Amino acid sequence: MESVESNATTGTDDAQAMFNKHLATYRKIVGENLMFHREVYALLRNQFSQGMPKPFSFLDIACGDAVASAAALEGSAIGQYYGIDLSPQSLELAKESLKDLPCPVDLRCRDFVEAMADWSDTVDLVWIGMSLHHLQPDGKVRLMKNVRDVLSRDGLFLIWEPTLVDGESREEHFDRFSAHRGAWATLTDDEFAAMEAHMRLADFPESADTWKAIGREAGFSEAEQIFLMPNRFGGVYQYRN
Repeated sequence: MESVESNATTGTDDAQAMFNKHLATYRKIVGENLMFHREVYALLRNQFSQGMPKPFSFLDIACGDAVASAAALEGSAIGQYYGIDLSPQSLELAKESLKDLPCPVDLRCRDFVEAMADWSDTVDLVWIGMSLHHLQPDGKVRLMKNVRDVLSRDGLFLIWEPTLVDGESREEHFDRFSAHRGAWATLTDDEFAAMEAHMRLADFPESADTWKAIGREAGFSEAEQIFLMPNRFGGVYQYRN
């Protein structure tokens, strides 16, 4: 019979193996620009260089390995970086990605909903990419309210999230994604199937009008879509007080 220590080690190894598998899939998606990471993070970089005070503070919600954010921040007037992620493995990678930033780096291993509910530091720019859509509508509004409460007076909140086309239902959105299998040829059938299964289980996309309405319900005076992915599966939205 295996010892408790051995079972715990096996569980840790399994979790690491699963993390490595998902990370490999994610990096394929980024490398092939299947979700238009280049365009999205170029837009974010433009905000860093033109739209922020100097120096500025940046909160990266669900930061993951922070590779894309670190690249976008290179050469900017970043004065403080905050990152939140539930995965300790991701935060270890983020620590390495962000090591050359010329500012303090504060990484917090927490559920981002819980973290934002008791956040106290004022931030100039808050960013969340492809994560807010996991919440139900009331959770999305509550998270946005919590973000609004910590933004500086001229602060900016940016989200990049799955978007329904006009008149499209949640299931039709997923069916449309499934029909685009050919554009995702870099993924194996197993990788694509796992991604689709996760989406159908855990993703709750909104239309562009609803994403903007959620922001206004949360108290933002300005809410607009500033980017639509060419395949129309997602968009970037910005909110101001």
